[in-house]
Amino acid sequence: MERAISKMVSEKPLVIFSKSTCCMSHAIKTLFYDFGVNPTVYELDEISRGQDIEEALSRLGCNPTVPAVFIGGEFVGGENEIMSLHLNRSLKPMLKRAGAMWV
Repeated sequence: MERAISKMVSEKPLVIFSKSTCCMSHAIKTLFYDFGVNPTVYELDEISRGQDIEEALSRLGCNPTVPAVFIGGEFVGGENEIMSLHLNRSLKPMLKRAGAMWV
């Protein structure tokens, strides 16, 4: 399953593993939408094999497992890491380098 996750995150510049009922996932997705970025979102509670993906994310070091944000194919973190990057003005340049944001 880890190999499948690697493939999923390498195909798009911004990938978020989320759950539709998670308020932190919603906040992170909203942040990216407000930037004008269109992330690829996998709602683990709505897709087949979502539980398997969540378990694999945990084995890869994602804790908590949602939201799990990958930028440019690399795991960046969850809500704490994303908000820290945003507050210290590092998030937008990271998104631009990955090709997820152009302006």
